[in-house]
Amino acid sequence: MEPLIQMEYPATITWKQAMQSWAFKSWLIAGHLLFIVLLFVLPRFFDHIELRDGLPLYDPLLNLLPAVDLSTPIFVCIWGMTALLLYRCLSSPAIMITALYGFLFVVLMRMLTISMIALDPPGGLIPLIDPLSNIAYGKAGFITKDLFFSGHTSTMFLVFLCLPNRWDKLIALLATFLVGSMVLIQHVHYSIDVLAAPLFTWCCFWLGREIALSGWYKAAYLALAKEKIGVPMATTELRKL
Repeated sequence: MEPLIQMEYPATITWKQAMQSWAFKSWLIAGHLLFIVLLFVLPRFFDHIELRDGLPLYDPLLNLLPAVDLSTPIFVCIWGMTALLLYRCLSSPAIMITALYGFLFVVLMRMLTISMIALDPPGGLIPLIDPLSNIAYGKAGFITKDLFFSGHTSTMFLVFLCLPNRWDKLIALLATFLVGSMVLIQHVHYSIDVLAAPLFTWCCFWLGREIALSGWYKAAYLALAKEKIGVPMATTELRKL
C-alpha cells in the first residue's frame, strides 16, 4: 500500500477546507474521544505494572554512564518541541490529525510491549520530574517499570516525523538524540528501550497517518488542484468523500 502522503503536507489545505469533510470531522472526534479514554486508563495501567516483578537487564553502556539528574533539560526539550508541533498544527489540519493518531498508536503500542516485557528498572535510576507528564502516572507520581520502549524518545521522534519543515525536522531530530541520551544518563531507561523507540514510533506514525488521512485528504488535495487550473469543485463533492 502506498502512503497517502509523503513527508510534506500542502500548507494550502486549511482547517476551513478540512472541516467541510465529514471523514475528517469523524476521525477528529474519534481521536479525541480515544485520547480522553486513555487519560483515564493510563493511571490504572501504570499502577498495575509498577506492582509486578520484572527482570533486570545487563547494559554495558548504561554501566559506563554516571547517573545525573537531567529532569529540567528533558522537560524543556519535551514540552518545547510539543509546543512547536502544536503551533504548526494551527495552520495544518493534516499535521494535527496525523500527530494525534500517531501518538495514540504509540501509547497503545507501549501498553502492549510493556505488558509483554516485564523489566525491573536500571540500577542507579534517578526519578524523572515532569509535573505535566507525570499526571498520567496516577497515585505513584512516577513509574519505574514502563521501560520498553522509551516514551520520551518516541515522543520526540514522532514530532520529527510529523513536522514537514526542514529546519523544524532538524531541531526535532536533535531533540530526539538529546532526550534519548539524557534518559540514559539519568538511568531512567535501558539502552534497548531508547534504540527500539524510533522503529516502533515509525510504525505507529505510518499506521496513524494512513488511518487519519483516509477519506478526506486526497479529496481536499484534488479540490485544490482543480481550483488552481480553474476547474470548480463543489463543496458538496468534498463532503461526500
